[in-house]
Amino acid sequence: MGQSPDSRQIPVVVLAGFLGSGKTTLLNHLLHRSGGSRIGAVVNDFGSIEIDAMAVAGALGDSTVSLGNGCLCCAVDPGELDGYLERLARPETGIDVIVIEASGLAEPQELVRMLLASEQREIVYGGLVEVVDAAEFDATRARHPEIDRHLALADLVVVNKTDRIPDADRVLALVHSLTDRAAVVPATWGRVDPEFLFDCRPGEERIGQLSFDDLYDHSPDDTHGGHLHSAYDSVSFVSDVPLDPRRLMRFLDSRPEGLYRIKGHVDFGPHDTRNRYGVHAVGRFLRFYPQPWPSADARLTQLVLIGAGIDAPALRKELDGCRSDVPHADEHAMWGVLRYVPDPEDGDPAEPSGEETPLTS
Repeated sequence: MGQSPDSRQIPVVVLAGFLGSGKTTLLNHLLHRSGGSRIGAVVNDFGSIEIDAMAVAGALGDSTVSLGNGCLCCAVDPGELDGYLERLARPETGIDVIVIEASGLAEPQELVRMLLASEQREIVYGGLVEVVDAAEFDATRARHPEIDRHLALADLVVVNKTDRIPDADRVLALVHSLTDRAAVVPATWGRVDPEFLFDCRPGEERIGQLSFDDLYDHSPDDTHGGHLHSAYDSVSFVSDVPLDPRRLMRFLDSRPEGLYRIKGHVDFGPHDTRNRYGVHAVGRFLRFYPQPWPSADARLTQLVLIGAGIDAPALRKELDGCRSDVPHADEHAMWGVLRYVPDPEDGDPAEPSGEETPLTS
């Protein structure tokens, strides 16, 4: 059970939303502002994605899968999706993150289930991002009442085109009321900081491979560039005192509304002297990965928490309260953590069950 320290897992982000909400615009923005990360895309139709630029980048054929035969959740089965993911996750592609842009008619729940059932150990669920059109939100709800259910499943909701309406605060508040603790961020032209969704740096040094962002001219007159105002907050936490696993699990089980991502690694001290535990949480999804301590590294807990509208001082105080004061190992203390460690032999223990909470770990 566990991974080697140099193993790489690629997050897979599902980008969903009804027709016209701005999914392709947001995907284009991520490609343009990837910070050097190489993005693999699975799309139903290329639409306005700039094929020529992607071909110049050497991406076409390596890091893009186009599906022109209808809705992804209906057009493929889990085995076919696994085939696409396997192709994109091959080490030679150098891909750091995969984005699945779903059809406007796709069922996000089914796509997430397919991802969580994937047999590709190189990938990990990276969250469901639901894009809504602020200007058409009321009309969209009238035509498609299922949007309420989609919003309740989302880990992050991007309320796009907020510049087109005078009552953006009303729409944001309404969207917020329909989510289940998801982060909700306003946006114009799909401009969400990619750091909110994934780490904007290559997973390893690459020679001769360009990201789409490398080809993009970030000139001063780029009206859609510059600083992004769909603000998010980040909290860094470092501790040279081990954390108590029970206290940390209580914190994670009650993580607050708007806290979208948690990443880093944890030292559980006397409870497990061999391993540090990588942690990956997005929305309500949570995994731990045991990793041997690099011999030269000090044994520290290092975490980064990312969210929208989160209370940074309160989160730091809660994490401070997770520091361990137990002088000896407790053989039962790690049980809560180990529930979220994937076992390659037995399948994923945290795969969701039940129809009401398909994303709950």
